[in-house]
Amino acid sequence: MEIKEATFISSIDHVDKCPITNLNEFAFIGRSNVGKSSLINMLTNQKKLAKTSGRPGKTQTINHYLINTLWYLVDLPGYGYAKISKPMREKISKMINNYILKRENLTTVFVLIDSRLEPQKADIEFVNFVGENNIPITLIFTKCDKLSPPKVQSNVAKFKKELLKHWDEIPTTFVSSSETGEGKDEILNYIKKINKSLHSVS
Repeated sequence: MEIKEATFISSIDHVDKCPITNLNEFAFIGRSNVGKSSLINMLTNQKKLAKTSGRPGKTQTINHYLINTLWYLVDLPGYGYAKISKPMREKISKMINNYILKRENLTTVFVLIDSRLEPQKADIEFVNFVGENNIPITLIFTKCDKLSPPKVQSNVAKFKKELLKHWDEIPTTFVSSSETGEGKDEILNYIKKINKSLHSVS
């Protein structure tokens, strides 16, 4: 699948303000500074669709982008460490949880994980939270160009091993790089396959 059109629709702070639609939504989330905005820009072929920043916690709203007029890509705020106040962290956490638990046309949550790191507690806890609530989940290990392939594979394997302490089966997993474009076709074709299986996109 190729993304030919990606249109910013809304930036909101509460799930009740989300667009009224029956289109499938694919949400992207990860720890602060995991490379989420860069990945979104890479997938959509647009350099500035999602605003990138070296400052963790840049995204603080739920952002909807209409893709090819057929489905929504949803950019969620990051979880974990960010240089924001405790009340704001709590507000963002509640906003994320409400979206994930209440948004009926949420189709899957792509959880982004930094492939350069050993398994992080915040990532494991968030993946478990999504899984425990029976929300479809997919893992994307980002920044794979920053390490050698064997080291990336080792970190991915360690994360999966940690997950198997809580999961019977590992969710679908991708490895990606916003710099080289690795994983782009696989992720987009995966979304296309899901949409097709739900009979909402031809």
